[in-house]
Amino acid sequence: MIVTNAHVARGPKALVTLWDGREFDAKVEARDPRRDLAALRISASELTAATVADSSRVRPGEMAIAVGNPLGFLGAMTMGVVHAVEEIHGLGDRKWVQADVKLAPGNSGGPLADVKGRVIGINTMVAGRIALAIPSNEVLRFVLGETSGQWLGVTVRAVRLPRQHGFAFGLVALEIEPGSPAAMASLLPGDILLGTEGKAFSSASDLADALSGRETRVLRLRFLRGDYSKVRTVSVALAGKGKSAIAA
Repeated sequence: MIVTNAHVARGPKALVTLWDGREFDAKVEARDPRRDLAALRISASELTAATVADSSRVRPGEMAIAVGNPLGFLGAMTMGVVHAVEEIHGLGDRKWVQADVKLAPGNSGGPLADVKGRVIGINTMVAGRIALAIPSNEVLRFVLGETSGQWLGVTVRAVRLPRQHGFAFGLVALEIEPGSPAAMASLLPGDILLGTEGKAFSSASDLADALSGRETRVLRLRFLRGDYSKVRTVSVALAGKGKSAIAA
């Protein structure tokens, strides 16, 4: 099993290249867009399992090591210092391992480790000059099958809107996954999600909160499309784990 970011392994299959040059077709067994985690499975032997540390014991001031392929440089390593393991304003109530290691495109999905080589997080993004990693304890919960919410199947980016529309914030759909609840509800790339019928979105975490829970239900989303002169509403059927989703 190989764990990476969901935004790295977006489809049902992937091609994995190991350090020794071997290549394998991988099946994406699980994805959690809210956590931004994906689990891949390959049929390979003679692999060394990573040692995982308890991220709740990571403290500010400890050394952190990031390994990845930034900008195409294979196996690059960078070091820094942990600043905190806590929430980030504007990114919801999730905790992040925050360190001043230098990350670049190609580091996403790679390990953040302590000085003993134990994984303390999965590198995901950069906020300002600080690298953010998903804590290893959260990764373990994902691997053990503890889902944190429903799957919508849309990649979004936060945008500011002209106030004449009555909304200051939205989430523009960059990509809709085929066969997902969002696709089956006829949402399209370029649509701007404004909120649910009961609450306007003010951050990406508001969408994650709307998707929380495992029960089968219908979620009504408000969005803008085209000339953005009219607020539309769509019903999206969310299915419990292991069930199919059908648009309402």
